[in-house]
Amino acid sequence: MKWNRGLLTDSGGFQMVSLLHLAEITEEGVQFQNPYDKSLMLLTPEESISLQNSIGADIMMQLDDVVSSLTTGPRLEEAMHRSIRWLDRCIKAHKNPETQNLFAIIQGGLEPELRKYCIKEMVARNLPGYAIGGLSGGEEKDQFWRIVSLCTDYLPDDKPRYCMGVGYAEDLVVCSALGVDMYDCVFPTRTARFGNALLVSGSMNLKNARYADDFTPIDPECPCLTCKNYTRSYLHSIATKETVGCHLLSIHNIAFQMQLMKKVRQSIVEDRFPEFLREFMHTRYKKAGKYPEWIVNALGSVNVELTQLVPDN
Repeated sequence: MKWNRGLLTDSGGFQMVSLLHLAEITEEGVQFQNPYDKSLMLLTPEESISLQNSIGADIMMQLDDVVSSLTTGPRLEEAMHRSIRWLDRCIKAHKNPETQNLFAIIQGGLEPELRKYCIKEMVARNLPGYAIGGLSGGEEKDQFWRIVSLCTDYLPDDKPRYCMGVGYAEDLVVCSALGVDMYDCVFPTRTARFGNALLVSGSMNLKNARYADDFTPIDPECPCLTCKNYTRSYLHSIATKETVGCHLLSIHNIAFQMQLMKKVRQSIVEDRFPEFLREFMHTRYKKAGKYPEWIVNALGSVNVELTQLVPDN
């Protein structure tokens, strides 16, 4: 791939949710039906690790038993215990522990006691890092942040903490305040396919006719290739119509995410993270005139009180 930078690979476990109608889950692994030729393949913890070993990723994820964040009852507990058992199989199958870092994935849905049990078991394996899995699946935001906070409270302070599937700007900022270090999400590129560009103030829908004669960049302060070379007018003319439109908006959206996380990190280094949080949230919600209650509660839990909003006239 000629990608001479950090590389993280996922295990394939999320497809148990996204392709559930094509999959059968047993203790051995997950049997998938190929959506193209209908052939069957079995993905086991051992095969998942073998594939990730062969790619040479710096961070590899265990194969976990993933269920929807809205799942309750015996299936949720079964998935949590199976994820622990599969982790042991992944550890045993891992051929390059000195050069590739295997992360565990904490499961347990929205049940605090299951999350605590899973963390205790997986931390006992002393792995290089830990992920919070099974969220961003439609649960209420107030439930979401409380589970994230619980997990970061119990996970080790000296190991990376990775919240899987999180990509909205406000979620990235709040979860960083709660103690998360790493994220991944399809959101920046998926929303680009629908003609949306990301800004601190929200999303800009470039399909809107108002941008047809707007010859400014998406964001004059953004250093990305798209903002340096292309106007909103041009992007409006190709958004959702030509592949290059998706590419150019993806470049901007990923640059936006990277710049945002750089600012988060720098504000922490400079010991002004609470001020950054207040500035970011004020910019993001001043037009609405009100902060979402879950954000107020989440930041309040780490002693960050938001300033009063004055909506634009």
